Amino acid sequence: MTPSRTEQPYPGHERLDEYGTRELVGAFLEDQAAAAVAVQNAAAQLALAVDGAVPRLQAGGRLIYVGAGTSGRLGLLDSVELNPTFSWPSDRALALLAGGPAALYAAVEGAEDDQDRGARDLAELQPGPTDVVLLLAASGATPYTLGALAAARAAGAFTIGIANNPGSPLAAGAEVGITLDTGPEVISGSTRLKAGTSQKIALNTFSSAVMVRLHKVFGNLMVDVRPTNAKLVRRAVRLIGLATGADEARSQAAFEACGGQVKTAIVAVLKALGPDQARERLAAVQGSVRAALRD
Repeated sequence: MTPSRTEQPYPGHERLDEYGTRELVGAFLEDQAAAAVAVQNAAAQLALAVDGAVPRLQAGGRLIYVGAGTSGRLGLLDSVELNPTFSWPSDRALALLAGGPAALYAAVEGAEDDQDRGARDLAELQPGPTDVVLLLAASGATPYTLGALAAARAAGAFTIGIANNPGSPLAAGAEVGITLDTGPEVISGSTRLKAGTSQKIALNTFSSAVMVRLHKVFGNLMVDVRPTNAKLVRRAVRLIGLATGADEARSQAAFEACGGQVKTAIVAVLKALGPDQARERLAAVQGSVRAALRD
């Protein structure tokens, strides 16, 4: 039986263990660069995924990430970063990891092989037609993830399958299949390497593009940040200044008057409005700063 591409031996590094340190580091770095190329090659499918996800999320849906091992941890990472970065509600960015929370820190034997468990875990979240389920597996054939895919499809959720092997059942079974064809790994079979890197790039691209479409960005400024610590407060004040041209003192005052809401402060400064009026103006245009600034 021919192994899948991600499991095949890498041609050209058969004596990897004999490399000098500089040569060893160079081999890994050169191979990692291929991850970005693989994602670039899947740009059309990523765009389809974004366009399919946005209207569902606008209708109140959730992002649900599913995976095992490295893929599951990467999905979890993307989910938790959406709240501080874009003020996306935490209860609308969920992650399922084969083996449960314990698998975040250590491998849970056999968890990824339990297809029924994947289906049950997904079903427990009671997915519906407005939910967006992202399913990740380097092999594209992980039973846990395939079980979750079947449950998501049965519930009518929008499914996005991300795999690293061409012709995988995960990509074929999802409404949008994204194949990141990274090929064999320098350390044969270790898909935490460039396969994992490509998944991270794809998730960054997908979720960031979705958040831009949901008006979480003005220009290229991260204007829906949640300023939960001193660093983010300074960043929020700086963003207000960049967007409005106001000096630091005025930006700080607008930040405080608007309860730490960067978007509200921008509209308040540029339209000479009070905080409540700025909020109302934003609410009328689904939170779009650009639309709120139009006369």
